[in-house]
Amino acid sequence: MAETANPQELSGIAANLAAVRARLVRAARSAGRDPATVGLVAISKTQPGDIVAAALDAGQRLFGENRVQEAQAKYPALKARYHDLRLHLVGPLQSNKAADAVALFDAIETVDRPRLAEALARAMERQGKRPACFIQVNTGAETQKAGVAPEAADSFIAQCRTRWNLPVEGLICVPPVSVDPAPHFSLLADIAARNGLRQLSMGMSGDFEIAIAHGATLIRIGTAIFGSRG
Repeated sequence: MAETANPQELSGIAANLAAVRARLVRAARSAGRDPATVGLVAISKTQPGDIVAAALDAGQRLFGENRVQEAQAKYPALKARYHDLRLHLVGPLQSNKAADAVALFDAIETVDRPRLAEALARAMERQGKRPACFIQVNTGAETQKAGVAPEAADSFIAQCRTRWNLPVEGLICVPPVSVDPAPHFSLLADIAARNGLRQLSMGMSGDFEIAIAHGATLIRIGTAIFGSRG
């Protein structure tokens, strides 16, 4: 985890959040959408607790983390202080960490294979807790990235719903770097529509306006809020 932030970093978080929110509003209105239909997930991976607290003090309540272990070290104390804080897992999840993820997160956005779906289902049954699940789709068919292939998405979504009874609420994708993300966002929206899914987690600091134009309901923003850290 990153070291404690300096005062200048802390003071800039509120301004950064305000700037991102203003861009979100403009993008939504330009697309003919209500800005309230787009949620801002502040990606706080590698950020220390005082940086996250600064974002919370600025009114941000929805955060995303990439690793279960880092979130376990950082968020229980913050959740105790801010009872309306919501936390999404947006990084890859190992099946043996499924129970920990179910215990801590309000949504798990990276469900991508049967073994993980089964592990999550078991953990949810044992804990009596059902965080929202998003299916990760590898829209660019990139071998180095996780996610179900687009042509297999319908079948996997159906399995997650019927075989494992997971609370599938949406889809997530990460388009390839240095390509036009619009076709990838459009593809994800099409898969969601034909499966009756309303939530689309897509768009990051460099492309979230495009994602909003293609129906994103959650945008995942790290650098534009927190700057670049290790």
